[in-house]
Amino acid sequence: VHSVRAHGKIFFIDLRDKSGLLQIVFSEKDEATYKIAQRLKPEWVIEVIGEIGKRPKGMINPKIETGQIELRPQSLEILSKAKTLPFAIDTPGYEISEAKRLKYRYLDLRRERMRKNLMARQKVIQFMRDFLQERGFIEVETPMLTKSTPEGARDFLVPSRMYPGKFYALPQSPQQYKQLLMVAGLEKYFQIARCIRDEDPRADRQLEFTQLDLEMSFVTKNEILELTENLYVSLVKKLFPEKKIQKIPFPRITYKKAMEKYKSDKPDLRKNKESKEELAFAFIVDFPMFEWKETEKRWDAMHHPFTRPQTEDVKKIKKEPQNILAFQYDFVLNGYEIGGGSLRIFKPEVLETVFEVLGHTKKEARKKFSHLFEAFEYGVPPHGGIAPGLDRFLAIVLNEPNIREVIAFPKTGDSRDLMMDIPAPVAKEQLKELHIKIEKPRIRKSLVRDRPKKKK
Repeated sequence: VHSVRAHGKIFFIDLRDKSGLLQIVFSEKDEATYKIAQRLKPEWVIEVIGEIGKRPKGMINPKIETGQIELRPQSLEILSKAKTLPFAIDTPGYEISEAKRLKYRYLDLRRERMRKNLMARQKVIQFMRDFLQERGFIEVETPMLTKSTPEGARDFLVPSRMYPGKFYALPQSPQQYKQLLMVAGLEKYFQIARCIRDEDPRADRQLEFTQLDLEMSFVTKNEILELTENLYVSLVKKLFPEKKIQKIPFPRITYKKAMEKYKSDKPDLRKNKESKEELAFAFIVDFPMFEWKETEKRWDAMHHPFTRPQTEDVKKIKKEPQNILAFQYDFVLNGYEIGGGSLRIFKPEVLETVFEVLGHTKKEARKKFSHLFEAFEYGVPPHGGIAPGLDRFLAIVLNEPNIREVIAFPKTGDSRDLMMDIPAPVAKEQLKELHIKIEKPRIRKSLVRDRPKKKK
């Protein structure tokens, strides 16, 4: 029940489902349904059987799709009652505390704006699937329990009950699996992938996010960028025709030029920076292969260690790491990075050299990535891919202020789920079964001394 209105001896109920609203008219002529209708309150769940008829001329509502019709009930049953909601759901909801909205997310999702956002998300995913399958791509699900590796962000670790002291890691991306799928000969892979990274709390980041993950064999950088461009141009024209793509083909800007001209590797190229209808896509290309970590006095991969150095730079990797360019590219939109990709290293000796520059011996590298090095000994085609994120793109095209508005059950900026009340402690028995002992963080003595004394 969306709303209840009484006009004299007639009751009007607006019934809501995911498709919209339908007006139901209860008259005292039908005593059975009329008595039940008098008890109804907003958000109660009901079952109504009746006949659809045209509304009287003076009752037509042109603002809704069902504004010319109404339901005349023959039977009415109350299925579930509802308490008074903690906030209104008939407004866009921006004025309500986000903490409260996230605590009662199942109610927040009842509002029309949120429902439309989730439906748009589903349509975008379906469009991507259809587009790639029509071009010979195979959708493959890769494991959620994988191996922890030393590169990238921190892993979420999952202890093994059967193998005490050993752990799985939740995937930061399907990177290594999709490369192994190229070794397997699939040639064209994609997945709507869930990625999980244990990053420090940031206002508009999520511990878990969704990306369109794709990989191709025997492919050039230009072919990957052209496929990506064709996908997004087709998608915007089909699903968001009110949006205007500023420039086609998408500009390709070198990393060096972007930093010199825009002071950013994700420039906002819109002519009108305030416009919500302009979409300024671009590819940033020719990234440095490595970046120097001054605090740690070592080289780190600018993207990830599997990125292929540009052909003319391969022989100079160890001698001139500061001058090596990679076949790496970022996909940007309106000042945000919405994806990244590269051509991948497919020669074991080149991968070994890259890990040496990053501070790993050949033995260490082969131990950590034994599965990859072993696979590369059985013939591997040149390959590459890209992984555009879904959440940020949706927030931009739906004119939302942050990505939490396009995710069904997001975490807060400080990585909590207020609805499920997590992270949360677990029972001692569960920890014992996993052979885990919790140690309380040590408090520095100086902090203890600084505490005010309690009054007696």
